[in-house]
Amino acid sequence: MKLSQNLLFIPLALCVASAGCASVKTSNTARTANEQLLVSNSVDRALSKVDFRPLDGSRVFLQEKYLDSVDKSYLLGSVRHRILRAGGMLVDSADEADVVMELRSGAVGTNNSETFLGVPEITLPGMLTLPEIRFFSRSSQEGYAKIGLVVYDAKSKAVLGEGGVTSAESTDRNWIVMGFGPFQSGTLKAERNRATKQPSDSAIAPLPHSVALVRPRSRSLSGASELLQPRLQFSSDTKVREDL
Repeated sequence: MKLSQNLLFIPLALCVASAGCASVKTSNTARTANEQLLVSNSVDRALSKVDFRPLDGSRVFLQEKYLDSVDKSYLLGSVRHRILRAGGMLVDSADEADVVMELRSGAVGTNNSETFLGVPEITLPGMLTLPEIRFFSRSSQEGYAKIGLVVYDAKSKAVLGEGGVTSAESTDRNWIVMGFGPFQSGTLKAERNRATKQPSDSAIAPLPHSVALVRPRSRSLSGASELLQPRLQFSSDTKVREDL
């Protein structure tokens, strides 16, 4: 009987000895995606209040020396995009321009706050601590953008219109009730829903999972366009060609 118990113990010991653990290494960017989305969302909402249509047909130089803010490149790119959509033409210097648009930032950033309803952590005599109990909690983060614009004639320096300041706020709010949640609301959730919703009749072609390169067309002496054979072709399911 004792021998059979020992024999039973051996496979159990082997199972315990062979048990292991695994872990996956993860990392995060210095700035969270939520923070970046809140900033860009507030910038988009502020610029959507500006009418760029009067710049139609004008050569525009975008003056950025008074602009100093986080995500400056996104703000500038967004303004450039709107100028182009309105029919304006971007130039590289004031000498080439009909009008100059100056940008300035009053605020581009985020705030956050947290509130809860419950019992805070209590330390009792004798090194006894009662843990914090939260029945309801809300965390809130807001993005703000305050952007000033003025446009003037590149030659006479006369102001064209009064210009002005446009401001907007973006929000991301999360509620947790009795341990359930988070339940999210705010402009960030609305933007995510719009961005991730794809029409059922969408005809957007996805990028291929293999890469192939073809040499561009070249001009012959007669002026006709000729397609040269590819010197190199890279693909996951084709061979490299060096037939030239």
